[in-house]
Amino acid sequence: MTTAPADRQDQSSISVEQALLMVRSEPSRWAVFLDIDGCLLDLAPTPDEIVVPPGLPGAIEKLRLELGGALALVTGRGLAYADALFDPFPFPIAGLHGAEMRGPDGSMIYAEATAEFAGLKAALVEEAKSMPGVLIEDKGAAVAAHYRLAPHYELALGERMRAFSEAAGPDWALQLGKMVYEIRPARASKGDAVERFLGEQPFTGRLPLAMGDDLTDESMFAVANARGGLSFRVGPPDAKTCAQGTVGTPQDVRNVIFAA
Repeated sequence: MTTAPADRQDQSSISVEQALLMVRSEPSRWAVFLDIDGCLLDLAPTPDEIVVPPGLPGAIEKLRLELGGALALVTGRGLAYADALFDPFPFPIAGLHGAEMRGPDGSMIYAEATAEFAGLKAALVEEAKSMPGVLIEDKGAAVAAHYRLAPHYELALGERMRAFSEAAGPDWALQLGKMVYEIRPARASKGDAVERFLGEQPFTGRLPLAMGDDLTDESMFAVANARGGLSFRVGPPDAKTCAQGTVGTPQDVRNVIFAA
């Protein structure tokens, strides 16, 4: 296991700007793992309203090349959706919280929904019609119920999503996030995805820097911390998190990436 440099600043006092400078000054020692929604990109009222700022995909690709390819996106989105956002760059990526992956060599792991799960998604869509403003996002082997436009349904929707998750069986799990409940493959977590990347070239032997904004990113932060790396949560500094530092907004993350 790689350990952090002995002369490095204490992680709890380092800023994200200092962290990226450190990464760029020693690019062969670091691997970077980035969440998408709420980290690289601003959250939006609906998934279809997410906006990718001009030049961002190219700036991320530039950083990836600086790191010798050791940069990956780690997201709850499906691979196809993420690829469309960052076209034309097919970044190494863990989608659906790691249930789907594209390795640095282009090898693919896909998650498939069973017929039973497809039926459950259809039933959820029908039930959501009685909750105006609740949006159902079909992710293939996962399904998310967004209530950002209807926050008054939080408790009722949570109860129904727990029931749907139990009906889906042990291969699926309920995941809570920002104004969303998601039923995803139980075997998947962002922390496991980072561990898998770190077992492959060019990620092997490097210190991980992980950035995200949500509960789903906590397992990724934990892996980065355990491996002597750095972790940052995007959001208010008083949020409960195991990340070592915080970043105010996705714009602040983008500013650092564009600064190269």
